Amino acid sequence: MPSPDVVLITKADCHLCSAARTAVGRVTQSLGIGWREQSVDDDPELRERFAEEIPVVLVDGIQRDFWKIDEARLERTLRRVLGQQA
Repeated sequence: MPSPDVVLITKADCHLCSAARTAVGRVTQSLGIGWREQSVDDDPELRERFAEEIPVVLVDGIQRDFWKIDEARLERTLRRVLGQQA
């Protein structure tokens, strides 16, 4: 089974983004999967789509959380996607 595509959408000078990086990193590391970061500063389409919701976590292209990332919810979501018991 392929690993889920976990993307953290961020922007520069965002204190919530720093906390989100830590949260996403901790959850994905515990599950042995990777993640990547995309900045709205580099992508006008992302900036328009997410505007005031930054940071945003996408799992396989679906928005799963924004602003303050809930680690327990993210872990449950990823376990479901991975076919593991949550």
